[in-house]
Amino acid sequence: MLVVPLVLSAMIAGIGAITETRALGRYGLRTLAFYVGTGTVAILTGLLVVNLLQPGVIDGKPAGALLGLDAESQDVMSRVEGKGAHNMLDVVLRLVPDNLFAAAATGDMLGLVLFGFLFGYFVSQLPKDLHRTQREFWQGLYEIMIRIANLVMRLAPLGVFGLVASIIAKTGWSAFRPLAWFCVAVLGALAIHVLIALPLVLRLVARVSPLKHFRVMAPAMLTAFSTSSSAASLPVTLDRLEKQGGVPQRITGFVLPLGANVNTDGTALYECAAAMFIAQAYGLPLDLPTQFIVVLAALLTSVGVAGIPSASLVAIALILGSIGLPLEGVGLILAVDRILDMVRTAVNVFGDSCATVVVARLDGEDGVLGEAAMRKS
Repeated sequence: MLVVPLVLSAMIAGIGAITETRALGRYGLRTLAFYVGTGTVAILTGLLVVNLLQPGVIDGKPAGALLGLDAESQDVMSRVEGKGAHNMLDVVLRLVPDNLFAAAATGDMLGLVLFGFLFGYFVSQLPKDLHRTQREFWQGLYEIMIRIANLVMRLAPLGVFGLVASIIAKTGWSAFRPLAWFCVAVLGALAIHVLIALPLVLRLVARVSPLKHFRVMAPAMLTAFSTSSSAASLPVTLDRLEKQGGVPQRITGFVLPLGANVNTDGTALYECAAAMFIAQAYGLPLDLPTQFIVVLAALLTSVGVAGIPSASLVAIALILGSIGLPLEGVGLILAVDRILDMVRTAVNVFGDSCATVVVARLDGEDGVLGEAAMRKS
């Protein structure tokens, strides 16, 4: 009920707003290149860690029985084989469905995601009056879907209680073993990204001290962790980077609002890891082309995920549908989603701040995270 209108409206409204800033072409190109690059690195990190740790496999057997999965593995396998691409060309062809409505009805959402990008871009190319009408319509639809999603999430604790109670009654406390390993895999991958990958970018590309950057961003990351919302932490991030980081307002005012809607490294990593964990729990080995679909879907859908707590569950459902896995698999991770949501949101915000510093340094700003800026803090 939520996936199609929420993801499409978020993408169309968001991309339409982004392309209004065409005058800031050099900022936009650098920012989007950073977001795509670091997002891809984050997703591949999550994919690698989950493939290495195999959290969905316990004692050499799929964890589905421990987690109370009802779907028959053979039935799921047939659906995955029907959805999976046999070569990379098939993956590319699936980006352009023959019929948008048929693709939405059958859960083949990959093409709809690309359609949302294209539609949002060309909305910005319309004459002023038509552009405003389209933007207002899609923004209004987005706000409506956010409110419906919030209503659903209010009921989520009851659903989590029923799900966990049912599983524990069937299997005992052993059900938490695969979930614990899943948490370890996700937190480990997020740690690699935020402690190794992004600091390397700061050091090698921006040529600034990652330690100083962590000091400046600590309050904003704490706000993101406590609220699980990139949007809620945006004012703190702006204040820290401008006053304590020495980044000019003309750059923070462009990069950070864009990042709050587009740059979601932690979320993209989590979506990929969750989809792979669910596939492992069903005992389904995904071939490389199908894993490529997961990576591509995670990268695309992370852009359309709303800046609200647990909104990535919608995107995970979309990814599962793209590769033919049952949507009930989302229920496996509900019990641990909240704490992981807090951590990945902090990673998202830190990635936004890294992008801002990189763009500022590439634009010739010498005072970013310098000694003068640090003395102000």
